[in-house]
Amino acid sequence: MKYILCLLFAISFLLLFFSCGTTKKIEALKPTSLDDNPVVFKNKTSFISLPTEISLKDIETILNKNMKGLIYEDDNIEDDKTEMKIWKTSAIQLSEKNGEIISEIPLKIWAKVKYGTDFMGLNDTREINLNGKITLNSKAHLYNWKLTTKSSIKDFEWSESPNIIVAGKKIPITYIINPTVSLFKKKIAKMIDDAIDTSCDFKPMVLETMEKISTPFLTNDDYEAWFKLTPIELYVTEAVLKNNKIKMEMGLKCNMQTMIGKEPKNTFDKNNLVLKPVGKIPNQFTVAVAAISTYESASKVITKNFQGQEFGSGSKKVTVQKVDIWQNDNKLIIALDLLGTINGTIYLSGIPQFNPENKEIYFEQLDYILNTKSVLLKSANWLAQGTILRKIQKNCRYSIQENLNEGKVNMEKYLHNYSPMKGVTINGSMSDFEFEKVELTDKAIIAFITTGGQMKINIDGME
Repeated sequence: MKYILCLLFAISFLLLFFSCGTTKKIEALKPTSLDDNPVVFKNKTSFISLPTEISLKDIETILNKNMKGLIYEDDNIEDDKTEMKIWKTSAIQLSEKNGEIISEIPLKIWAKVKYGTDFMGLNDTREINLNGKITLNSKAHLYNWKLTTKSSIKDFEWSESPNIIVAGKKIPITYIINPTVSLFKKKIAKMIDDAIDTSCDFKPMVLETMEKISTPFLTNDDYEAWFKLTPIELYVTEAVLKNNKIKMEMGLKCNMQTMIGKEPKNTFDKNNLVLKPVGKIPNQFTVAVAAISTYESASKVITKNFQGQEFGSGSKKVTVQKVDIWQNDNKLIIALDLLGTINGTIYLSGIPQFNPENKEIYFEQLDYILNTKSVLLKSANWLAQGTILRKIQKNCRYSIQENLNEGKVNMEKYLHNYSPMKGVTINGSMSDFEFEKVELTDKAIIAFITTGGQMKINIDGME
């Protein structure tokens, strides 16, 4: 966020160097200490479009992590005359065909079947053992961050002959098992659907991610600059399965801020985040950043940058000892404590404006103002009317085009094969940064910057 800092400090630096305007008695005294309430301002929300592709292999990885060993157990034989236990014996393999998921699942099945009649106790049970690979066709839906399927068994491939237990011995029943196994088809298919439903609920992961990205982080130690993103609403469309990938559109509505000074509070509450399934999402992002610098923080930074610097002509010289900034009546007031030819405080005031055509910052109603000490007034005439003023007047405008270009270059590196974590890649493009306006509140200087573009997330190879 270096470019945003440049914008904020350029505004303040200009006011420090401006001396043109009429001389008058200062009436804007520095306000008393303000409360700790947050800075209040209105900013446009940002919308980030996130077209996303998830490799089917990553879904496969999730299923294999969550489905291990005994994956199904039904020990109530009275409800449907069947007990059943199912084990996964090796890795599930997923593929895509005609928009459906094809699942190959190696399973070991033990079932106890009760048959006959309960009349006078005339019934019996048999144990059945199956060991092989089941192939399922699944119609998949990824809706509202949850993958659900409706599966049907397509094929059985036995790795050993199916058998039943009679008098403690295994009796092969391959010749009759295929018709018999239809008894288990719906139960096995439902078991797989339930496992996918449980394993592939991405909503907790999404909420955890939103919580992480909402945590303010330090972007510059020297200037104590922080970046804060606050999610408001999160959107997702119905997913489409094609070419072994799940494709969907996601969108994030949020507020973005950069702040100078102490670490801002994380005000995000995941319970208040609105999750919305939608039919369509625009394919571009629009970002509006509010760059906030409190007057106290700006005063400290500018003092640090200007303290000890000497300005003058001939034998007349002044050194900036301290800088204080505040606002009064929508104007910035800059108090410079000087030492040298002038020993005292001089004041500058003006209204920062921006020319979008040539990307220049300038100031309307700029005044050079003094305190009431007459000796200071006489000494300051040299500063207001002499060579220094003429030199200063050459810098009465400042182009931020270079800062905006630098900001674009810094941000574009996150749109070219950027990988925030293993298996996740981001690509995209963005338009130029646009500086919109400067706003003064009772506590801070706020610069508003916007940009737009496109981006895409590819998830492939997560562990």
